[in-house]
Parts: sequence; structure tokens; C-alpha cells
Amino acid sequence: MRRVLRWSLRGVLVVVVLGLGALLTMGRPLLFGPDARPVTDRTFERTEARLERGKYLVEAVAHCFQCHSPHDMTKPEMPIIEGMKGAGWVMETQEGLGTIVPPNITPDVDTGVGAWTDDELARAIREGVSRDGRALFPIMPYMSFRHMSDEDLASVIVYLRSVPPVRNEVQRTSLEFPMSRIVNTMPQRLEGPVPQPTSAERGAYLVELAECRTCHTPAVHGQPIEGLAFGGGFKFMANGMSEPIHSANITFDASGIAHYDFELFDQVLRTGRLPGRQLSGIMPYAHFAMLAHEDMVAIFDFIKEQPPVQHRVSPTDEKTACAVCGETHGRGELNVKTN
Repeated sequence: MRRVLRWSLRGVLVVVVLGLGALLTMGRPLLFGPDARPVTDRTFERTEARLERGKYLVEAVAHCFQCHSPHDMTKPEMPIIEGMKGAGWVMETQEGLGTIVPPNITPDVDTGVGAWTDDELARAIREGVSRDGRALFPIMPYMSFRHMSDEDLASVIVYLRSVPPVRNEVQRTSLEFPMSRIVNTMPQRLEGPVPQPTSAERGAYLVELAECRTCHTPAVHGQPIEGLAFGGGFKFMANGMSEPIHSANITFDASGIAHYDFELFDQVLRTGRLPGRQLSGIMPYAHFAMLAHEDMVAIFDFIKEQPPVQHRVSPTDEKTACAVCGETHGRGELNVKTN
């Protein structure tokens, strides 16, 4: 009994020491906000080349307005409400998490980002810190966008300055405790240059900016499940949706898209249509329809190279518990955890 007690006390001591170490490492952000770099007075020159590139990145690749616009949730395509592109909306309210609100990113001075400096926008996009120093909830994919090259970042900001301003005041994201503190540890400073990707890196770069991995990888408490990258099962639930939607397995496993050739892949991403059914508008196919052919090829080639994941996910079958991802989705009962 004494031996058990001695080892129990040692275990508690280890936990306490590790906890104190974590608090010393992350304590300041947890209590006082993210470790944000000071913004500078840099501005990005407005050029036609940047305007064109920025439009392509914002409207197509990164599909920024998919998250920053209110949608007509009564239609399966979930189209953006006319005249409200980029105007912000209350995306999700979830007990235990809070209310998630992608803000107005049009150049309206009072309700959008018209009063923000270029570097304030740059810091928010790639480092996850708002103008007032708040940490952004990582549904804003700054962890992926930190890989955005300096030139592409400049182009995105130049284009955002050019879109029609929309006066639309939305509430701020409001997170419940403890997420309201945990989120402060997520932003990371980005102080070095980020070069343009090489031709060999093109597919990986586009997949990162398009958030393919994040949206098609199941997660627990926001952390991707190891070994299930691109394997589907990530749960989407936005205000106005009657029930959750789980993303598809897009690996080239028999349970995924092994039967896809490039032509079918291209068709699905551009139209959202599969033989016999229409995909949910959660999949931003209206934006991907604008992808350049060579970029679609690069995305297809990169995804095809990823390790196959055996994980059956169906949007049309009865939802059952899945032992692999822990979610309840179509064909969940057919999945068996192997380790």
C-alpha cells in the first residue's frame, strides 16, 4: 500500500511540475492575450498584377468569402446572399464553445476593415491576431495562411481593398471559458520572409491555402486525428443547418475516391455534382469553379500522392457511430479501429 501511495504521489508531482512548466511557457498568453508582434507602417503597392492575383486567391483558391458572407441556408447550394459578399455573419453558436462570427472584411470604414492598416490585415491573415490584439479563433485558417507567400499576401490585401464596401455591423466572436483563454496560445509570430513556392511545391501550397487537409481530416477538440489526413469525417454545423454534415474521404483508398480520374475530380470540384446527387454548399465548389486548369491538376496530383486512409463516410446512409473518428456519420458502423 505504501509503495502504491509513493508512486501515486510521484505521479501527482510529475503532473504538477509539467503543469507549472506549461503555465510558465504559456501563462502570459493564457492570462493576457497572444504574443503578438507590433504592427509596422508598411503598405503594399497597388498594381494591376496584384489586383488580378489577389482576386484569384480570395475568390477561388482561399475562398475567403465562403466564410465571411451570410448564406441562404434554405438552399442546398447555400449561395451567398446578394449584395452581402464579405459582410460577415454569425456562423455558429455552440454550447461549450461560444459564438463564432467571421467579421466583415469589406473596406467599409465603420463596420469592416476600411480603417485597418495593411500590416494589421497582414498580421490577422497569417498570424491570427486582430487589430485590437485579440487572438482570432482558428476557424480563421491563419495556421494554414502563415504559409502564404509575401507576394500573395500583398495581392490578397490589395484585392480586399478593392471590393465594394458593405455596411453591416456584426457582433464579435465570443468564446466560452476555457477556450476564451486557450485561443490566446494559438497565434504565432511570423517575422521572416515567406517566399513564393517552387513549381514542385505548387500542389502542396494550393492545398494548404484551400484548406483541403483541414476540412477533410476528422478532429477531436480541434486537433486533427493522427493517421487520418484527408480521410474525411470532419463535422460541419453552421447556423441554419438542420443537421451536421461530415466531409468526404478524399484519399485514393477504395473507401475514398480511388475511382476518380482527373476529369471526375475536376467536375466535382467545379460543380459540386456527382452522378445522381448534388454536394452540400459547405463544399466551396462555387469558388473552386474559378480555379485555373493547371492549378486543379496540381491539386489533384498532390492529393493522389497522399497515403490512402480506410474510412467510410457517406452523406446519404443512416448515421451510425464510427470507431475510427468518434463521430456519427453515414456508414460509421463499417469502420473498425485497427490500433
